Amino acid sequence: MRTSPPRFDIYAPIHKALRLFMTDTLQRLGRLDLNDPQDLAAGLGQLDTLLDAASSHLQHENDCIHPALEAQQAGASQRIAGEHREHLDSIATLRAHAAALRAAPEAAAAHRLYRQLAAFIAENFEHMDVEETRHNQALWAGYSDAELQAIEHRILAGIGPQEMSLWLRWLIPALNPTERAQLIAGLPPAAREPVLDSARALLDDGAWAKLCRALGRKVVPGLVEA
Repeated sequence: MRTSPPRFDIYAPIHKALRLFMTDTLQRLGRLDLNDPQDLAAGLGQLDTLLDAASSHLQHENDCIHPALEAQQAGASQRIAGEHREHLDSIATLRAHAAALRAAPEAAAAHRLYRQLAAFIAENFEHMDVEETRHNQALWAGYSDAELQAIEHRILAGIGPQEMSLWLRWLIPALNPTERAQLIAGLPPAAREPVLDSARALLDDGAWAKLCRALGRKVVPGLVEA
């Protein structure tokens, strides 16, 4: 029986990165050492960066994906657009409580911030599932893979080098070996080597060996073969 090839999924890779970024940050907040100013600053700094990335991500979706949905079906993005507004309110609350913790490191405040981030992440996980199911079905019904890739290219064109570096930092370890190799192989040659340098620091020996083989590169002697 012949099966249709999978459709282009505009949400899957970036959502994998977001899920990893979110859960890593949550773990970091959960183990904050309030008696260590450096650890506190690093943990809250990662939270700040996550909230910046989440805000930027939803804006990219608002600007580029939602108009495509609305062009096919009026109201198709209404629910998610409303949740985006709620997420911005939650982000503002998290920022305020993080600032308060930074100013007065207390255990009760740290645990409250941890629980608030956990609730925010839980809402986002359900939110992303709706996008990956209902939104994708609407996009696939109305657009070819080439048209969806063009939408993704418009999003990427609006991302500056610093933001791109941040996303790659979480994309690389979040993707499976095939997705990771495809991502790096698709980069311009000038960008590939710096990204590979970053990837080596983010991947264990087995994952690095798989990536090298997929890209036709020699695996450095001494690495664990996978």
